[in-house]
Amino acid sequence: MIDLSNQRILVTQAKDFMGPALCHELSLCGATVIADDRIPLEPQDAQAIIDAAVPLDALIINLALPAPSTPVSQIDDSEWLNVFNVMVNPLPRLVRAAIPGMKAQGGGKIVVMGSASALRGMKRAASYSAARGAQLAYVQAAGVELAPDNIQINAVAQNFVDNPTYFPPEVQANPRFQERLKREVPLGRLVKAEEDARFVAYLCSDAASCFVGQVFPMSGGWAVK
Repeated sequence: MIDLSNQRILVTQAKDFMGPALCHELSLCGATVIADDRIPLEPQDAQAIIDAAVPLDALIINLALPAPSTPVSQIDDSEWLNVFNVMVNPLPRLVRAAIPGMKAQGGGKIVVMGSASALRGMKRAASYSAARGAQLAYVQAAGVELAPDNIQINAVAQNFVDNPTYFPPEVQANPRFQERLKREVPLGRLVKAEEDARFVAYLCSDAASCFVGQVFPMSGGWAVK
């Protein structure tokens, strides 16, 4: 078991996407977990979320919304703006708010829960994949900039991981989905939520202080080309 005792870790949008599994696994590792359920849509929300949780040793930026499945020719401004407003705009605001406290205490960890849809083309997912791609590009750039301050920011780019937002029980129970898993995912099954969360716990630990701006695929082999 990874030892995160004496660490304070904030998980954003904690009821959605990987939030429940992350909160559970990080707590099992001994961390004090601050689970914030808000979706930080307004510019001031990110600062308020960080202010309510400091001091922080790690920040897990978990942002998600149900993925649109709109053909490219039909994506309108409203969909595009909404996807970016939920998953992209809060990212630099949260990081910006967390940096002063982490610098003051000598460092910290930031993990962004992203998507492998940014690593491999998917039909009817252009708006969603573009937003997830923006997240990963930001992590790569911010990671190299923050490394000298002993702040490591990295991302998990996942797909086919068990979670309530994208793979709820009714989807998993569908025989056509099970066939798709066997056909498209080399692992032949969904990655378990706890497997994903344990990797995030590792990224929050002292053992993972060597990773800078890294994007780690977590997709049962689906993102490997």
